[in-house]
Amino acid sequence: MKLSGSYQIYLEKQKVWEALNDPEILKKTIPGCEEFIKKSETEFTATATNKIGPFNASFTGDIELKDLNPPHSYKIIGSGNSPVGFANGEAFVSLEYKDNVTTLAYTVEANVGGKIAQVGSRLIDMTAKKMADIFFGKFTELVSSNQKTGKNAEQQIIENKVPREKKSKKKTFIYLSIAILAAGLIYLII
Repeated sequence: MKLSGSYQIYLEKQKVWEALNDPEILKKTIPGCEEFIKKSETEFTATATNKIGPFNASFTGDIELKDLNPPHSYKIIGSGNSPVGFANGEAFVSLEYKDNVTTLAYTVEANVGGKIAQVGSRLIDMTAKKMADIFFGKFTELVSSNQKTGKNAEQQIIENKVPREKKSKKKTFIYLSIAILAAGLIYLII
């Protein structure tokens, strides 16, 4: 599966970069994320529960950031497992700043297997795109509100917790639990 997209965020590139690497922000923006642990500066582990077609699965994924070029780009490599299948892949994320807007662009290539692969590539592709939109919508809202209030990310997360969607509305597929995760994109990877 291949997926690409871009989002405009009305913040300086450095602030967007910092938010993309903040475990607390990522935990709040990844759909269904229950746990997001920073193991090192370039390695993360995440757990998320989502509904994919007829399956309600909890994925655990490992993510590694490579080819770091702060604050311009990086590559996210990850894999996730669940009782109903697995996913692995990589995403390339880049940031461009122009006219007070940072454009976040990503391309993802992922493979899935197991029972979840049986729901069909069309459903998986639609779910991945929807999850990317949810991730980037929450991400943009959270980092933009941090800028307006002058609060750091941790203060903003404590004060404005993003409400969890009802399980019946979650049509998610954790494509790297993050890497999909490291910015929705990280989540898209799986």
